[in-house]
Amino acid sequence: MSSFYLDSSQTGSKKSSDSLFTVAETEECDFSKLSEKPRFLHIDRERQKSFDERSFNDLATGYSSPRLSYRADNSSSVRLCDHVDSVLLSPGRRSGINTPRSHSSLDPHPMMGEAWEALRRSLVYFRGQPVGTIAALDNTDEHLNYDQVFVRDFVPSALAFLMNGEPEIVKNFILKTLRLQSWEKKIDRFQLGEGVMPASFKVLHDPIRNNETLVADFGESAIGRVAPVDSGFWWIILLRAYTKSTGDMALAELPECQKGMRLILALCLSEGFDTFPTLLCADGCCMIDRRMGVYGYPIEIQALFFMALRCALLLLKQDTEGKEFIDRIVKRLHALSFHLRHYFWLDAKQLNDIYRYKTEEYSHTAVNKFNVMPDSLPEWVFDLVPNYGGYFVGNVSPARMDFRWFAIGNCIAILSSLATPEQSVAIMDMIESRWDELVGEMPLKVCYPALESHEWRIVTGCDPKNTRWSYHNGGSWPVLIWLLTAASIKTGRPIIARRAIELAETRLLKDAWPEYYDGTRGRFIGKQARKNQTWSIAGYLVAKMMLEDPSHCGMISLEEDRQMKPVVKRSASWACFV
Repeated sequence: MSSFYLDSSQTGSKKSSDSLFTVAETEECDFSKLSEKPRFLHIDRERQKSFDERSFNDLATGYSSPRLSYRADNSSSVRLCDHVDSVLLSPGRRSGINTPRSHSSLDPHPMMGEAWEALRRSLVYFRGQPVGTIAALDNTDEHLNYDQVFVRDFVPSALAFLMNGEPEIVKNFILKTLRLQSWEKKIDRFQLGEGVMPASFKVLHDPIRNNETLVADFGESAIGRVAPVDSGFWWIILLRAYTKSTGDMALAELPECQKGMRLILALCLSEGFDTFPTLLCADGCCMIDRRMGVYGYPIEIQALFFMALRCALLLLKQDTEGKEFIDRIVKRLHALSFHLRHYFWLDAKQLNDIYRYKTEEYSHTAVNKFNVMPDSLPEWVFDLVPNYGGYFVGNVSPARMDFRWFAIGNCIAILSSLATPEQSVAIMDMIESRWDELVGEMPLKVCYPALESHEWRIVTGCDPKNTRWSYHNGGSWPVLIWLLTAASIKTGRPIIARRAIELAETRLLKDAWPEYYDGTRGRFIGKQARKNQTWSIAGYLVAKMMLEDPSHCGMISLEEDRQMKPVVKRSASWACFV
């Protein structure tokens, strides 16, 4: 097992052994351009437009889409919506553009104060500066890694601090993880890609030498020893959230940040043998970090991939290197949006089409392009898919469709505008119509339904933690409430978020902020759930602050691009389109 250290006491040498790499932090990157506090630029109208209204082709994005009612025949009608033109916009600095404030101001809940106190107790300091939050304060087992700062876990904490006007910790986190990205990464003598971001890091205090050391994990210590594909995507998304919240372009424009983005993009945009624009991934590469049958093209990674690419378009400088990546991103986004919207989407009409699929079709004229067998349709999917509503399925690859619902992928699809306005409404319709199954008594099911019996043994490898309706296998995760809230606000359905938050408020504090809940309705605290889980705390805070001031949603939401629908042309290959 390899570990990677950033040591504040050593001077410039890099030591290595068969199992240990010790790296001295002798010189920080030249961050002297940044003052101690973020530099808030007076962005003129043209610059503001260039950042907020760039599309894929001309780097212009941003307009508000109407609230629609979804129908499975892909038609849509305008639904009764909030009178956006007449609502009061939130005063002061805003996180979004033309984002309406909620009609009624929420009274502060007693849980808010408790949550903020708990979140601040989770802060991790390096050289006297806050650099992140540990995964959980309930670290009773020293063999587990809940005392570390995880990139994905820190995202809701970062958003909470940004919404509260405390961006310094977020800047520190971005710079520290960027520094860790630059170190050589080896697992069992195999060198990882240069752009891989760490899954987590830990601060070690040495009272004898009077120094502090950062220890980074790039997957060599993880369950299954899988590198985190999502960390780099979350890093780019968080960099955009910081820039959007503060108006401080200096951080993203640092040569070091620009290089960090390009290294991440070089990894995921590399050419290979794939005939699909989606990103091929192993099991355990994302939040679901154990074997759960998500290998291939999991929707969580594809949605994060899509969102990170869009955020990178807004952040990359228009220099020689930046333009090269911008061109590659634009082409990939067009292909990726087409592929996911057409082949990952499931509603009543598409389900019936699959039910009637012919198999063994050949040539570009094939309808069943992935040779999916109709007999592979699970019985439960016919009851899950409502007449009005739909969702992005978990995975699509040759002869395989994973019909499970995955919350993160579908919520990120809405926030990134991977989902069309009609599809976004359909996802929210799906959540409303299947509330008992997907929300129950504690928001929100990370996936649905659970794997059971023989299927559980085969798919999970008899994983004792991912038993049915527990942990990743149909467990309910309170942290997901912030994603549900953001998606609800973006689609003009804040009542869904309010209902979910009220459910959480009945139990979260009383149950000491568990990591997850078990059972078909999320009634029971998870059998191995950690208490005082930081992202459960932060997810609640972010959800409450977004509902109070919906303009905060602009940090994490991207509007539909006007040029997202390229003309599709068929040729000798079904995938040829421009």
